[in-house]
Amino acid sequence: MVAASLSPSHPLVACAETICDLLDEVREVQPLYMSPDDQAAALLKLEEAKRRLNEAELRVMAAAGDLAARDGARDIAAWLAFRTQAESGPMRADQKLAVAVDGKWRKVAEGMVAGDVSVEQARVIVHGLEALPDRVGADIVASAEEMLVGFAKELTPHQLRRAALHILDHVAPEIAEAEAARRLEREEQQARIKTALRTKRLGDGMSRTTITHPDASQDRLLTYVESFASPRKDPDTLVGEEDRIPYPQRMGQAFDALLEHLDPSKLPEHGGDATTVLVTISLESLQAELGTGTLLDGHAGSGELSATAIRRMACTAKIIPVVLGGAGEILDVGRAKRLHSPAMRKAMRLRDRGCRAEGCTIPARWCEAHHDHPWGTGGSTNLDDGRLYCPWHHHLAHNPTYTAELLPNGDVRFTRRR
Repeated sequence: MVAASLSPSHPLVACAETICDLLDEVREVQPLYMSPDDQAAALLKLEEAKRRLNEAELRVMAAAGDLAARDGARDIAAWLAFRTQAESGPMRADQKLAVAVDGKWRKVAEGMVAGDVSVEQARVIVHGLEALPDRVGADIVASAEEMLVGFAKELTPHQLRRAALHILDHVAPEIAEAEAARRLEREEQQARIKTALRTKRLGDGMSRTTITHPDASQDRLLTYVESFASPRKDPDTLVGEEDRIPYPQRMGQAFDALLEHLDPSKLPEHGGDATTVLVTISLESLQAELGTGTLLDGHAGSGELSATAIRRMACTAKIIPVVLGGAGEILDVGRAKRLHSPAMRKAMRLRDRGCRAEGCTIPARWCEAHHDHPWGTGGSTNLDDGRLYCPWHHHLAHNPTYTAELLPNGDVRFTRRR
């Protein structure tokens, strides 16, 4: 609820009161009974009115510095946020836009007055204009402003942002390429400085990783992850269970699959040895349905893994299980033969052609080699004991809540235990 004491002595105050009075008059009018044409007209005209009101508010904010000083407020954004129970951040962004539009970018203001430019579009235009280098002449900047305001009639804020990035192509093509090169070099340099990776363990077996990195790095990462999340399938097959998983969840699982497929032998030396991850687990736990192991040489806070996860990773990932006896003595440190050789995997690809889970159509090139008889319980690594699964079904193969039934044709049927 906005509380205000308005005096009709000024035209802007009178205008605001008139608008409120008119809104009071239609407060009980039900749009449900409007014709589609009237609804369309109302929506478009209300949007135009909102844009024009936004411009009027910004105009007043730009001139209200004395008001903030009179009441001891930090600025007019803080003054207005306090009195309208609003967040100060967006208000401060409005104040910054108000000063820019009122003091410099008059064509933008005129576009808002006409209802052609929204607040979101105005922010994009102003940001694009202020990003132009100082060496660009005032006449070019003026042409750029006029053209972007014109574009606002047809383009969304996102589209307008791209147009603003390339506005010199339209108003000064003779210098556009050179300026674009300088801008890109500047952005890339800043991106390297700002690149950061932050992690936080959430305490429930999950971690949150936040990466701020250059657009080019994100494009590469998404390309790699999507190759695991969306492998090509036979278009004539039915949608599988993995296709019904929400996209963000599929991408998260695909990122895990990508990490498991990294080859440590091709990573930089770490501590004088090739990068490896060691996991300790007792022989009893490795052979049991339920059990746990401990991740070694990890970062602070590294904790436990289930025996199920360790058995699955031992199939293909470059994880070294350290198997301990009853007294803690080391029984085995990752038998070299525990992983299927490249030749074995090629043979499996030729034999299986794809994931051997019943009904799955993931091709062999996206699959992982699995031990039918788990390596951790004494299984051997050979072609007869190996089978290809996609990452989704490989998890099911090691999930104790599912049974795996070998079918006569060599496929495997997974069924949830009752």
